[in-house]
Amino acid sequence: MATDLDPQVVVHRPDRRIVITALGIAQILAWGTSFYFPAVFAEPIVAETGWSLGWVVGGTSIGLLVAGLVSPQVGRIIDRRGPALVLAVTGAACPLALCVVLAAAPLALAPATTIGAAGLAGAFAPPISVLTRTMWRYRFDDERMRLIAYAIDGVLVELAFTLGPALVALLLAVASPTAAFGGAVLLTALAVPLFFLSPALKYWHHQPDAERSLLGPLSEPRLIVVYVVTFLFTFCIGLTEIGYPGFATFAGATALSGVLLAIYSFGSAVGGLVYGALHLHLPADRQLPLILAAMALPLALQALTASPWPLATLAFLGGTLIAPVFALTAMLVTSIAPPRYATEAFTWLSTCIVSGVGAGSAIGGRLLEGPGYTAVLGGAAAAVLGAAACATSLRLRALRVRAAR
Repeated sequence: MATDLDPQVVVHRPDRRIVITALGIAQILAWGTSFYFPAVFAEPIVAETGWSLGWVVGGTSIGLLVAGLVSPQVGRIIDRRGPALVLAVTGAACPLALCVVLAAAPLALAPATTIGAAGLAGAFAPPISVLTRTMWRYRFDDERMRLIAYAIDGVLVELAFTLGPALVALLLAVASPTAAFGGAVLLTALAVPLFFLSPALKYWHHQPDAERSLLGPLSEPRLIVVYVVTFLFTFCIGLTEIGYPGFATFAGATALSGVLLAIYSFGSAVGGLVYGALHLHLPADRQLPLILAAMALPLALQALTASPWPLATLAFLGGTLIAPVFALTAMLVTSIAPPRYATEAFTWLSTCIVSGVGAGSAIGGRLLEGPGYTAVLGGAAAAVLGAAACATSLRLRALRVRAAR
């Protein structure tokens, strides 16, 4: 008996298999490697070059910051002109800018020049993940199939966050930091050609002559609520991913940090696959607050746990709800955003994801220095409850709109 995730249902045509595989690998190469440059490469580069840790972290982090800031403008260009030109430009400019960063030490470039190159790399970061989510909107007209696609996309993103740093760490294990950085740049450069080789672009539609407002998708109040929910949810994830290393330090077993994060990620992948196979008839705006509220319970219990085994179990349970939330927020963006803002709406979603995780990690680090991991995980539970409350208001807004009609 076939489930919704069997090849006969989701990928019964060969091109669907190719699309899913190619886009999954492209996200791992483009996002999974570059997103972890600051965390993975900072200390090895300092050890090899003698540069200040502040300059190194600042240079790599500023690329992510600039990427988040320019992403909505890139989405607007794609909605007007299509993705081909943007992909060609970013696919060439981003690796070239990273090559300047790579050559900074041999060429004795000034730190300001290196940071400027990192900022350019961020400004021209290939929008692979955004294009993937927008493509699912065009690829599937049926809402049930679209939700399955977004659930699978959530699993692919989780693989990007898991396998991306693993690839970078493998490069560091077998080569010097400079050589490993060069290998990571090469992997990033392969993402755009792979996207071009996939059949994804043939499903693309855009409206070059459609009338647009200055605020774009931000003129829709319900989308702003979705973005706030996404920021609070990913803020919770950022706190959680800092809380696990804090617990490992508390337990006196630093290796436990990676184990807990792996269990958390595995739970997310399992949750995405299971959720995609379910037949839930509740609307997305009703499912979202319920799932977010349910996620608060294992997080709150983790804050009260001092033993590794219960914490690992709770980490898995909490992780199973991550991919469904990402799938539902993507569905809501698809259903609320007008076609003329299809890509730009997803760029704002990605900006909220990156900024939420970054803010959660930063504040989580501060909390670890003070109250400890219990405050971090307790804060994560509070953040996800706040997201659930905002999602409830989204449902109330939808009911008012329907009543007005």
